[in-house]
Amino acid sequence: MSRSPSRSLPGRRAKTAVLAAALLAFTGAGAAVPAAAQTARPATGPGYLDARRPVRDRVEDLLSRMTLDEKIGQMTQAERGSVTPDDVTRHRIGSVLSGGGSTPTPNTAEAWADMYDGFQRAALATPRRIPMIYGVDAVHGHNNLVGATIFPHNIGLGATRDPDLVREVGRATAEEVAATGVDWTFAPCLCVARDDRWGRTYESFGEVPELPAAMSVIVDGFQGRRLDGPASILATAKHYVGDGGTAGGDDQGDTRISEAELRRIHLPPFRAAVRRGVGSVMISFSSWNGVKLHGHRYLVTDVLKKELGFTGFVVSDWNGIDQIDGRPGFTPQEVATAINAGIDMVMVPQDWRRFIDTLRGEVQAGHVSMARIDDANRRILTKKFELGLFERPFTDRRLLRTVGSDRHRALARRAVAESQVLLKNDGGVLPLARNNNKIFVAGRAADDIGIQSGGWTITWQGSPGNITPGTTILQGIRQTAGPSTTVDYSRDGSGIDGSYRAAVAVVGELPYAEGEGDRPDGMGLDAGDLATIERLRASGVPVIVVLVSGRPLDVAAQLPGWNALVASWLPGTEGRGVADVLFGVTRPTGRLPMTWMRSADQQPINHGDGKKPLFPYGYGLTYRR
Repeated sequence: MSRSPSRSLPGRRAKTAVLAAALLAFTGAGAAVPAAAQTARPATGPGYLDARRPVRDRVEDLLSRMTLDEKIGQMTQAERGSVTPDDVTRHRIGSVLSGGGSTPTPNTAEAWADMYDGFQRAALATPRRIPMIYGVDAVHGHNNLVGATIFPHNIGLGATRDPDLVREVGRATAEEVAATGVDWTFAPCLCVARDDRWGRTYESFGEVPELPAAMSVIVDGFQGRRLDGPASILATAKHYVGDGGTAGGDDQGDTRISEAELRRIHLPPFRAAVRRGVGSVMISFSSWNGVKLHGHRYLVTDVLKKELGFTGFVVSDWNGIDQIDGRPGFTPQEVATAINAGIDMVMVPQDWRRFIDTLRGEVQAGHVSMARIDDANRRILTKKFELGLFERPFTDRRLLRTVGSDRHRALARRAVAESQVLLKNDGGVLPLARNNNKIFVAGRAADDIGIQSGGWTITWQGSPGNITPGTTILQGIRQTAGPSTTVDYSRDGSGIDGSYRAAVAVVGELPYAEGEGDRPDGMGLDAGDLATIERLRASGVPVIVVLVSGRPLDVAAQLPGWNALVASWLPGTEGRGVADVLFGVTRPTGRLPMTWMRSADQQPINHGDGKKPLFPYGYGLTYRR
């Protein structure tokens, strides 16, 4: 077991008790908390503020004092762009989130910390002084933040088959997230992707339940040994349940399978996460046999909470309750249905005021019981107490040094190297010689941090370009090659001749995220990438294709003309990990987390279904020594 890298850090965040709140009332949003105020003190006043009391007692004491409006506020999550600190105080809002690409200006770690502390100060100004909890989609590092370490997406981590490494990735991510004040990540995605046409395939660790279940160890990395421990953040198992099995790979579609198959394929990773003590679970946009999961009481309450014994809180997805009746916008009936189904906190990014009024009306009308409201609050408040938010509510800026640190980037580089899957290596063209060599590199993904990082990077859908600091694959090749080796580059492959010993084509998909990434009409390389490869082939030089993609692509027709093929997935900011494998600094050990199709017509294709693949699940070559 790898040693957790954060144990020597001074603390999760410099969250202070009442004294610090008073001190901050006289300082600016960016003021650091004085060292003398960083030690938690037993509070005077209501019993729930006394850190010496058991969490259960503190929760019950606080609940007994709260009004209905305060309880509804705790169940409400608003997006930072649609809520002000004054709104948080006035409406007793319990949670704020950043959607993909929703960041402070400038997008720096310090500005994030200032923003967080401003919202937190507003929450502590409420009569009960209940801290808010802030959530982000830190799905492969603190990926909204410029300068953060961006790790491989889950599909690449699944290819490593290395749970200890994945735990370390979770721990490093937690440190960088906590450095900006944020308490909560909407990760890991524990979907079992069964159709590669689905645009969220790269968010899955693999197509068989055993692999995502094993990689649920990332929860331990996020949450640490204790939720109030050093740099611990709340993890979220998502999206419950069956989102990877929708018909046709349709995002937010319908998973049309029996309950036995749902339990056999899609439930096990969530069972594993619950056993690890995951703090929250996010409900899927998708349906099961025509019934939206956001209103599915049997799966949310009876199976998740009762059968699996989940004691954390359930959060909706973005405006997820709006979809229950299939029409835009939420109705009172949808609100009551979602809460009664077992959703404890509702993500209503913009329309949070109407949600608060609507839920209040449904309680007053008797459509939602106070017992259900209290259960939701009990679950939410328990996690806030366990996180230590009441004692230490503000950002620990001593953690800022971890953001994009050399140690984290070295870990990401190792994760990239372990994620590479060598699929073809005719004539032993790989590894490349580091010395006395002449290499031609081409392809639009070769020198582009945005492409190699994929979706959910700085913005929701991601974008090509120099969007955040890091090492491109081309830069990694140049850094790894010896001084006697020539490395030339042309984006489109023009300029190559027969004097080169090898050509490396780095090609694949442009960034995308949910919805935009669905591929119902074809999964091959585009014309530009194919033309680049053909220019390289025409030179007579051995061609190595490095495929940067969020899923297997339809390349069987072109594969005979390639000397080597490496599935690089979406490696993130540390492209030198790809070069480590190309040059044999690290032997390839990655294995396919997905079955590789012979053609897109085979979709869905999965391990054990009797279809003949191009490369089977678990396939991966290595180098001879």
